[in-house]
Amino acid sequence: MAAIGTDIQYAKALLEQGDVVAIPTETVYGLAGNALNVAAVARIFDVKNRPQFDPLIVHVPDLNTAENYIQNIPAAARQLADYFWPGPLTLLLEKKDIIPDLVTSGLSTVGIRCPDHPLTRQLLKELPFPLAAPSANPFGYVSPTTPQHVNEQLGDKLQYILDGGACRVGIESTIIGFENDIPTVYRMGGLSLEQIEHITGPVQVQAHSSSNPKAPGQLKSHYAPGKKVIIGVIEELLQQYPAHTSGLLTFHNDFNSPFQYILSPSGNLDEAAQNLFTALRAFDKMPIDYILAELVPETGLGRAINDRLRRAAAE
Repeated sequence: MAAIGTDIQYAKALLEQGDVVAIPTETVYGLAGNALNVAAVARIFDVKNRPQFDPLIVHVPDLNTAENYIQNIPAAARQLADYFWPGPLTLLLEKKDIIPDLVTSGLSTVGIRCPDHPLTRQLLKELPFPLAAPSANPFGYVSPTTPQHVNEQLGDKLQYILDGGACRVGIESTIIGFENDIPTVYRMGGLSLEQIEHITGPVQVQAHSSSNPKAPGQLKSHYAPGKKVIIGVIEELLQQYPAHTSGLLTFHNDFNSPFQYILSPSGNLDEAAQNLFTALRAFDKMPIDYILAELVPETGLGRAINDRLRRAAAE
């Protein structure tokens, strides 16, 4: 298993020699490597068993550093970065040639963000290169929100996990690109549409699944646990699937089942988002055949939670 600790200098040394390290962010844990080193980027794909047509997000300490790697920043992008960085916002922008095509799956755009975690921000400030970092889990599986999640899944392939505790947001960043200068959401995430539109005005949403994605996290089947996820009204689903072989994933309702996970007893969507991936992982350790899940209200972070649930349930 990988060592877990808070030694930024050790993580830095590993990254500088072309190795990969798991790092904490406010959203989920990332599997990080030198974004300018093709061999290090290839190692990320290899460790995750991730297809190379699925692009990676590049992490930087601030907007000034981001400008070294992108052609230009539209006014709306600068506005969003000024307001939400560091934070759960990824901007999809035209890349400079210094970013290898392997990072972007051959696309001319790169997803770039400034994560909001003190350990990783300090690490990024000390490194002479940005970090490519998808979630630190096997491709297609539930994203990790604690160091232990990373170690359970990838510990035998890593030397070090930088321990930043449990992730505060718990779902991935919102990805925004710009089509004819109009802000376009490609992936729902830790920033709600309401928060974004408060800054930019109306945005387009194109968070469609795709086998040839424009941005990370757009594939139809993703974020899936080992058990089959079935979405619907829990009471109705229980008439079709035996209660003793089913786990129940609810927003705030308590069904008094031994195999249930309530995302937020108080009905708080931020708390539900923080608990979602932990809940999906928990069911994999229960003696059940199915996960019966209900959608949450389609507002705020509820849109991102429902997006992840639908993709976890996709065939």
